[in-house]
Amino acid sequence: MLTRNRVVVTGLGVVAPNGIGKESFWSSILKCQSGIKAITLFDASKHSCRIAGEVRDFDPAVHMGSDVHPKRLSRQTQLAIAAAREALSHANLRQEDLANEYPVPLILGIGCAPMDIIEEGMVRLLERGPLKVPSHTVNSGQPHHAAISITQYLPILTQSLTVSSACAAGLDAIGHAASLIRQGKVQVALCGGSDAPINPMTFACLAKTGLMSLRNDHPEKASRPFDYDRDSGVISEGAGIIVLENMDHARLRGATAILEVTGHSSLIDIDSDTPASGLEMTMRQALANASMRPCDVDYICAHGPGHPLMDRNETQMIKNVFGHHIRRIPVSSIKGVTGNPLAAGGAFQIVACALAFRDNTIPPTANLEKPDPLCDLDYVPLIPRMAALKTILINSHGLGGGNSTLIVERINSE
Repeated sequence: MLTRNRVVVTGLGVVAPNGIGKESFWSSILKCQSGIKAITLFDASKHSCRIAGEVRDFDPAVHMGSDVHPKRLSRQTQLAIAAAREALSHANLRQEDLANEYPVPLILGIGCAPMDIIEEGMVRLLERGPLKVPSHTVNSGQPHHAAISITQYLPILTQSLTVSSACAAGLDAIGHAASLIRQGKVQVALCGGSDAPINPMTFACLAKTGLMSLRNDHPEKASRPFDYDRDSGVISEGAGIIVLENMDHARLRGATAILEVTGHSSLIDIDSDTPASGLEMTMRQALANASMRPCDVDYICAHGPGHPLMDRNETQMIKNVFGHHIRRIPVSSIKGVTGNPLAAGGAFQIVACALAFRDNTIPPTANLEKPDPLCDLDYVPLIPRMAALKTILINSHGLGGGNSTLIVERINSE
């Protein structure tokens, strides 16, 4: 039989609407303290949706480092650099340590192009003419610029790859990085997701599709996964970056392995008229990839965006896969607190699951006050639950039909 390298997480970096840094992020999730508030990043007075999950109190000089010049960097790039630096610090990896590794892939999921940079260029074009368009618009406005920027500010020999599969992109990036380590192609990888979609154009477009809640008067109650009174999800921003390593490599340098990544699958919906219809097969394939059975899972970290149809479809797919076992498996969504940060969502979930293992605690589903009869699983409403967790399944679904499932396990030293 072929042996496969074991893949472990050794560093966590998170910049989220509900907290910058893993401890602040985790504390707000356990307390159901939502990061959704009125929009301040642009004048939203004429928009139907005027609430979002903004990363507040984000100081580039503090969170990115004094050597980074943020003026020509998009917001999603700034957030990604800050999360990457936190992840490397948590993993106790210095630049000189990384310099001894080649290659060190940086795989980043992105859902939206850096629209703040593009909009800035368009405004200058319309108001001042083509000769006054900022020269950095071409470079900073490209979807892969966030990943490239991280490698530029961490001067190491590396590979850079940008994955764009909407909300599933962050989990897809982590799954791809894990496969490189498992196959022995690399020893260390940085991966995750970053998005900053809170801008006039993106909000105007998403509002037309019905993908945003209109609870403008009660923003902290707007994101309501699996709740009967939910009207839609809430868009947010943020970045989550993790450090993945070969288990043997981590042990050799004395690093602490936080959790193990054992399975992944990514597929497109099998029925374009049924969002999340591909999740059933990604769950089955990820479990098979991890040599697991449905009865081995202790907790499901659901995509659960708070969209009426999406929540119901994911519920049904989970039932299809887990059968009678689902009656003993808790399921929850952290998006009642974080909102939907698109590609950063999967990375937020794996950070939450790492801390769930550490504290033996299942994160609750915030704002789940009136259960939807068609969403009838154990969604851990409002209050965290103590539990001995060994295996967690994480789901993510993207606009356009992408689905991604990741299996993570408590570290087993055997």
